[in-house]
Amino acid sequence: MMVRPYGDTMNDGAVQLSFTLPLADSPAAHEAARQFLLKLGFVSCEVVSAKAIADEFTMFIAYGKTAAGVDMDEIRVESHSVEQYMGFDEINGFIARHIGRKVVVVGACTGSDAHTIGIDAVMNMKGYDHHYGLERYPMIEAHNLGAQVPNERLIAFASQANADAVLVSQVVTQKDIHIKNLTQFIELLEAEGLRERFIAIAGGPRISHKLAMELGFDAGFGRGTYPEHVATFIVRRVADKRKA
Repeated sequence: MMVRPYGDTMNDGAVQLSFTLPLADSPAAHEAARQFLLKLGFVSCEVVSAKAIADEFTMFIAYGKTAAGVDMDEIRVESHSVEQYMGFDEINGFIARHIGRKVVVVGACTGSDAHTIGIDAVMNMKGYDHHYGLERYPMIEAHNLGAQVPNERLIAFASQANADAVLVSQVVTQKDIHIKNLTQFIELLEAEGLRERFIAIAGGPRISHKLAMELGFDAGFGRGTYPEHVATFIVRRVADKRKA
């Protein structure tokens, strides 16, 4: 099945775009923005909004149409090996029956990233959007180290706490700083011979499961993630490791 963007009518190919050009706001800059869209292959291009965000920078919002489409029959997606997520009570019951002890989870927002919203939503007791965080689970021992935690310190703490899983949260992605930081985390684990000891999970608004796997993690969780999603993956993986 072929699908195209939808605007006013089905398959009209209408797209809204926003971007910034290093130009002062002017009629010439507006035309440059329109021609930029034409060079991308869009047609019926129209700049509908422009706002100077600095002396020599202007942000544009524009519309265009494209003939490009996507064949859904050719789409292949790598997803977590969790077909059915468990709820709060189910997870605690699963741990009691299949693991027989508390599962230890350590998490932090590492590197220079100071944004704790992601790791807090998963770890903190109050959780997010009426979904309890891992600190609330009686069968999970959760340690949230906060933000701007060096990878070395997170690994050292996880080793000392005898963690089952380590969560690395990354929100800032400018200049691919999250890629560098996540890569360093895995490299440090491997250098210390600890990679197989922990279930390594990456999370953040621009983290996908596919990206996390490519970087050497066991799983990646992005937008729309709730604590029980992460907890389900962890406890099932811990139970599998006990069987091996």
